[in-house]
Amino acid sequence: MSTTDQRGLSLIELLVFIVVVGIAVGGVLSVYSLNVRSSADPMLRKQALAIAESLLEEVLSKPYTYCDPDDANADTALNAAGCATPEGIGTEGVEDRYSNVTPFDNVNDYDGFSMMAGIVDLSGTAVAGLGGYTAAVKVQPVANFNGIVPLPGDNETLLVTVTVTAPGNQGVSLSGYRTRYAPNF
Repeated sequence: MSTTDQRGLSLIELLVFIVVVGIAVGGVLSVYSLNVRSSADPMLRKQALAIAESLLEEVLSKPYTYCDPDDANADTALNAAGCATPEGIGTEGVEDRYSNVTPFDNVNDYDGFSMMAGIVDLSGTAVAGLGGYTAAVKVQPVANFNGIVPLPGDNETLLVTVTVTAPGNQGVSLSGYRTRYAPNF
């Protein structure tokens, strides 16, 4: 048996193998570690997304009329001049989301609405487990809708943006458009 027929690993080859495998294992474990540390984050983000979707749906389901919906001319007015109580961005006086007497009854009423001390339902009751979340709504006229620029004073489209912040400052922001059509729906 000659020395050239011997097979095996030298000490240097074994050390290089251990170093290469150690680096690869370290990289894989760091990925797992990152996933384990942030495993609760998707739950917070999904909850914030569900809150934002619910609030956006609530706002967009409201009418977008020239007049306050309680106005006698609300169904027939062709512009704000035909209203005794024209709708504007924001609430008209004493409107309140939680009131049965003077509720938010138009998309515009939600501009500036916020829940900064936890999420509450339509009756104003705190929703259990959502005390660490906040929500805010912004309603603004669209100056340029996909390249279509409206005539001056012709605010037929609104952009509604709902921003929800979860514990740990994880934010979700959803936007939707609401247009006025036929003429008051």
